[in-house]
Amino acid sequence: MTAGLTVLADDAPKLTEPVASGGQLLLAFLAGIAVIVVLITVVKLHPFLSLIFGALVVGIVAGQDVQAVLSSFAKGFGDTAASVGTLIALGAMFAKLLADSGGADQIVDTIIGHSSPRMLPWAMALVGAIIGLPMFFEIGLVLLMPVIYLVSRRSQQSLVTVGIPALAGLSAMHGFVPPHPGPLTAIGLLHADLGITLALGVVVAVPTILLAGPLYGRVAGRWVVVDAPDTFNADRLADGEQRRRPSFGITLFSILLPVVLMLGKAVVDVLLSAKTHPVRQVLDTLGTPLVALLIAVVVGMFTLGRGAGMDRREITACIESGLPPVASIILIVAAGGGFKQVLVDTGIGTLLARWAEGAHVSVLVLAWVIAVLIRLATGSATVATITASSLVVPLVAGLPSTQVSLAVLAVGAGSLFFSHVNDAGFWLVNQYFRLTVGQTIKTWSIMETVLSVSGLAVVLLLDLVV
Repeated sequence: MTAGLTVLADDAPKLTEPVASGGQLLLAFLAGIAVIVVLITVVKLHPFLSLIFGALVVGIVAGQDVQAVLSSFAKGFGDTAASVGTLIALGAMFAKLLADSGGADQIVDTIIGHSSPRMLPWAMALVGAIIGLPMFFEIGLVLLMPVIYLVSRRSQQSLVTVGIPALAGLSAMHGFVPPHPGPLTAIGLLHADLGITLALGVVVAVPTILLAGPLYGRVAGRWVVVDAPDTFNADRLADGEQRRRPSFGITLFSILLPVVLMLGKAVVDVLLSAKTHPVRQVLDTLGTPLVALLIAVVVGMFTLGRGAGMDRREITACIESGLPPVASIILIVAAGGGFKQVLVDTGIGTLLARWAEGAHVSVLVLAWVIAVLIRLATGSATVATITASSLVVPLVAGLPSTQVSLAVLAVGAGSLFFSHVNDAGFWLVNQYFRLTVGQTIKTWSIMETVLSVSGLAVVLLLDLVV
């Protein structure tokens, strides 16, 4: 999301000016984070309420009027609920259809049947990367959760050991590879070559996924041992018999349908410059995440629901039963969006970016540092990417096209750094994996940091040879 930034006609983002001195804003940021962590871990307050109190602390310590703080929080909450919240709800409906029809079991049986226990995390990393290529992280996570749960239960491996590789695949695609909005925006701002950036992005993504996914997942799975819940257990008939399953091909088609629609939108946006072209107009509509998932749910009613022998009443009940478990998740994620918006509106991201810009270091390292600081301050990878890219535009002028593409990837690596309580992704992982805040930091946050640091390392190595 790009809250707090407005991309103007000349592609120069309008940054939010700091509302107070640097020291005061830094104190406000740290105080807000501390309040959230203490309320959740010590007081045992629900994260939804904790995030509201944390946002109030940030705004008040920064010297803002309480009404302005509440307005910022409401805007961020509403924007996040409208975008991510609706996608989570549709994804949960599809996931329940996938589970109750036996389609998830069919996918899992195929994965397990062709993978040894040692190779399962590697297979999950590949699945995450494929699903994450055209898909937003939040959608990919919701769609993959039934598969992650079932693979964990069937293989008797920790949910973390199996899940972290899939998350690494999803997240790396989001940060490094077009057509995700962050990399695409950075390419436009820095006038990088799309083809070169795409090729180098894949080169950077592969080793970082392997390191942060299967390899780190093995370590994290020993630190945090979590059994998969029975949320997506396949539905059984009244006599206890298992429903007939849709075929593997039909199930795979149902899962990949929204992926293909979104990928088709990305391809035509690149190949067809005219926005009025009929093909682009159609695919731009069908490939919008909300529409793509809505189509997937409707199609899934027939391919998965009817394919498993469900009647109309059973399909309706199945879809409805998928919503209550994610109600709390939607509220927490939306509250995280509200907290992030308060941080953005204080201008702390702008302040940190200017501090970094004054340092005299390599362009690639500087691009990464700026993105890291804004990511830590705002919680948004997209905001970090756009802001950092705009600030290094003068520094890449005149550089060879490969160097400019590497600058885009350095920004992408920085935008993934240490996801924490102001990031909606943090709370999605926290809730779906049933983790404490501490466990989420030890697994998800560190995994994101490994992706970020190793991504920068690969970029710097490529800078020596290309």
